Amino acid sequence: MFETLSKAPGDKILALMGEYAADQRSQKIDLGVGVYKDEKGVTPVMTSVRKAEERMLANEKTKTYLGIAGNKGFGNAVLDLVLAGSVDRDRVRIAQAPGGTGSLWVLMQLINRARPGATVYVSDPSWANHNPIAIGSGLEVATYPYFDPATRAVKFDEMLAALDKLGAGDVVLLHGCCHNPTGANLTNTQWDQVAESLARTGALPFIDLAYLGFGDGIEADAYGTRKVVSAVPESLIAFSGSKNFGLYRERIGAAILVARDSAQADVTNSQLLNIIRGAYSQPPDHGAEIIRIILEDAELRAEWEAELSQMRERMLTLRAKLAAAIRERSNSSDFDFVADHRGMFSLLGLPGEAVDHLKAENGVYMTGDSRINVAGIPEDRVGDLAEAILSAIR
Repeated sequence: MFETLSKAPGDKILALMGEYAADQRSQKIDLGVGVYKDEKGVTPVMTSVRKAEERMLANEKTKTYLGIAGNKGFGNAVLDLVLAGSVDRDRVRIAQAPGGTGSLWVLMQLINRARPGATVYVSDPSWANHNPIAIGSGLEVATYPYFDPATRAVKFDEMLAALDKLGAGDVVLLHGCCHNPTGANLTNTQWDQVAESLARTGALPFIDLAYLGFGDGIEADAYGTRKVVSAVPESLIAFSGSKNFGLYRERIGAAILVARDSAQADVTNSQLLNIIRGAYSQPPDHGAEIIRIILEDAELRAEWEAELSQMRERMLTLRAKLAAAIRERSNSSDFDFVADHRGMFSLLGLPGEAVDHLKAENGVYMTGDSRINVAGIPEDRVGDLAEAILSAIR
């Protein structure tokens, strides 16, 4: 049987993590792996999460199955968080899934059931897992213009022109906020135009909402998602609680569908649940119950929002400091875009040899496309990092 297989290509980020771990230099800097880190370089357990977890363990009375759709309280709380009444809830259904990745997979399976071999249009560039999930689900993948390496900004006119050419049956995968890997995001006015285009063409919006609250705040970050789903008859959202609740290892996400009406929502949801049943049968509860407790308790929610704001503000501060440090040392505004980007990532636009130089000579680790995790920057070494980046491109 297995003699027919050849070795699968290794995951580049996991390989980078291994290289970093093996590096013995004390001054090394990890800007590769996509997890939030505090000023000590640790991915912390949020205080609100710890309190919710303690409450959950104290009150838990059973370990029985949740049901295919998962924790219902979690689902309702997430819908309130994400949509906030922007669309008639009779048209909306939600199913818990293992992380944002699991949510994407479930929804792409659903798309292929509804329209076998449909084309999913993905931003150029996009998160590395989008394409393999789509292809593995039987879908075709194409790209739409998004990021301009010269300006490090969104090529919005080209993007909109491409979206305007799509039609019913096409799927557009959009980053709800904090674009990964670039950090370049749409303005509210641009989201308005995207929503108008999708409403006009009938293409299906599929929103990956992995970083809600990491950009400019929960309400600001949710603007694009709410605008789009309120403008079109059908839409899909893959929500992740990994980043904004710091629940990476709990793998907690949600697959959200918005249908034309309640009857269609019921039919579509039956297919969604059937897909889940044939895959992992039912989801785990730990992460979902933590989020439910936080979002349903006013005091815990306020504490969580304050912690989330601290995380966001720290990343914004690091962005501003790195941009200023490079400008001060180079007398150039070439890297000012870092301060303008939002979320955990920015794409620096460095050539491959510069990325290799940074790793070999300075112990600075980033992915091969020069994406950096801003949260990984040691605040007391921003100047050293600026010097290293400039030395690599001279």
